[in-house]
Amino acid sequence: MEHPENSDSTALDPLLADWLLGLRSQSVEAVIILGPQWLDSGATRRVVAVYPPVLRVAAEALAQSDAFGPAWTASGAPLVAWQHLAKSAFDEGNRWRRLCLGHGFQSLVRVEFGLPGGRAFECFLFSSCAFHDRTDAVSVVWSVMNIWPQLRRSIVEAEGLLSPRERQCLALTFDGLTAREVAERIGCSERTVNYHLANAMAKLGVDNKLAAVQRACWLGAL
Repeated sequence: MEHPENSDSTALDPLLADWLLGLRSQSVEAVIILGPQWLDSGATRRVVAVYPPVLRVAAEALAQSDAFGPAWTASGAPLVAWQHLAKSAFDEGNRWRRLCLGHGFQSLVRVEFGLPGGRAFECFLFSSCAFHDRTDAVSVVWSVMNIWPQLRRSIVEAEGLLSPRERQCLALTFDGLTAREVAERIGCSERTVNYHLANAMAKLGVDNKLAAVQRACWLGAL
């Protein structure tokens, strides 16, 4: 049995497919979402989602490139950008551009959603049309901004690194509650809360609650 491209979720891929269907009038036919690595405190990026699946190789090449990403963010560049894919396509490190051109795409729109610690999710949408100016990209950006809350929830749930209870305990810890106060809030024992927090710390590769909260925020899980 073939698994969905992005995860074991039955919701994420249909959500992406339906979203792109609504953007057909702008000839937008593909999306790549990049995000920070789960257990890496550096600047490396990973492919969070890609649709359609045929763009997977291009998505991996984009994640491994120096295009946009932390350097772009650190430079104070705009959170929203559009480009012609043919621009610098044959320069070193731009294999991802050549791959996207090979799939018939001419333009991209990129929208950044910031996370703590200088990290971010990056949403790239690809169109077979050559956008002439920024007004051509406005409706695409508007669509990204509107769907992002739902899309982010689906991504976090689909990846399933943290259970709902673990996320809840971390979120209340982020609000400043002690383990005892968290237990009173969610109706369980303090021991159970500490159990969930310990599991979250192990999954996130840290050894204290503060670091677990920080890393969960980095990853967009809170």
